[in-house]
Parts: sequence; structure tokens; C-alpha cells
Amino acid sequence: MFTATFTFAKREFDDEFHALDQRIAEMARAIPGYLGEEAWENPANGLISNVYYWETMEALQALMKHPDHLEAKRQQARWLQGYHIVIAEVVGSYGDGGIPHPLTQR
Repeated sequence: MFTATFTFAKREFDDEFHALDQRIAEMARAIPGYLGEEAWENPANGLISNVYYWETMEALQALMKHPDHLEAKRQQARWLQGYHIVIAEVVGSYGDGGIPHPLTQR
């Protein structure tokens, strides 16, 4: 399994951003191999982090190559003050079952 963690500082989100973001989210969830996602915000610095979970690197690459995702990358400076992405391979996942998590059933 793989994760793609997208951490960013936002500017103003307009209607065009929300429409594009919604299309990308729907498309990502429809890709075979999409496992789920989480989102976090750090109130101390205002950064937002979205973690997406994927069964395979090929599934993640399907998102990365999609025209809507490529359009968002081209226009990111309109809506973001900066961003950083980390792609990682998951070597383990566990918990006590007390909170929901995209990998609970894995």
C-alpha cells in the first residue's frame, strides 16, 4: 500500500477551486485501489494535510496523471501559498479499533 500526503497553506478558495476539487475527489474515489483518506489542520501554523491511501502505486499514478489533477497543479498558486507532497510505502498499520481509519480492514 502507499500514501500520498498533501500538505499546504491556503489562500482564498473560489467557486472554480471548489468545483475542481470536487471533481478530483470524486474521480480519486472511483479509481480501483483507492482505500480512503484523512485530513488534518494544524491551528498553530494554519497548514492543512490530506493523506490519501492507495492499494498500489499504479492506482496513485492514475490520480496523478488525470487531467483534472494536472489542471489543479498548473493553477495551484492561485489557491495555495505553498505545498509539499510525500509519497510513502506503508509497511504496517495497526490500532486498537477505537477510532475509524481507512486501513482498519487491511
